[in-house]
Amino acid sequence: MPTIAAIVAKIDRQMNRLFAMVGDAIAGATHALLTGDREAAKSLVERDETIDALYRELERLVLDQIIEGADSPQRLRYLITVLRLLPELERSGDLAEHVARRATQGIVADMSARARGLVERMGEVASEMWRIAADAFGDRAPDVADRLDEHDDEMDELLVTFTAELVGGKMSLPVIIELVLIGRFYERFGDHAVNIARRVPSRSSRPTSEQEG
Repeated sequence: MPTIAAIVAKIDRQMNRLFAMVGDAIAGATHALLTGDREAAKSLVERDETIDALYRELERLVLDQIIEGADSPQRLRYLITVLRLLPELERSGDLAEHVARRATQGIVADMSARARGLVERMGEVASEMWRIAADAFGDRAPDVADRLDEHDDEMDELLVTFTAELVGGKMSLPVIIELVLIGRFYERFGDHAVNIARRVPSRSSRPTSEQEG
């Protein structure tokens, strides 16, 4: 039977894998949307099921360990933190899937050049924020929250500019409605990244090597 330390190590590996999958989904959905690659978009929509399955597996592992009883306060804090982070990861995966679904509609053909440029930048900012959040978890470095706040401010400004472009442009109402949603999805990517960074445990809260043994 696996030791608690081995199970916690597995949780850590799977969390890093989940971060990577969501990050790839965000970047991939943006690329599919801007290039009109419907096949890539469909693949991303299907891949969301894999993200959801990993989320459920991790949730079960963490809950089982909490129910059985952690062997140290540090371990318990870690498990509770992971349990709080998981919904942020799962919802971010859903947001990438929502963008990918819009990409399957070939909406890029109806977007103005400026709107495409703004979506591209929002995708870049979202991907960078997600990379920082993933690094924060992997390095147990919650102090990156301030860096993410700066990116989050840029995302908010981009959304305002994007909305103004949609209102003042000549795109059809159905396209505008879809693009408003897409802009909101990117904003929420940023919100989830900030939430994750703020909840990451410090190195001092991580189980020590003796506890892991």
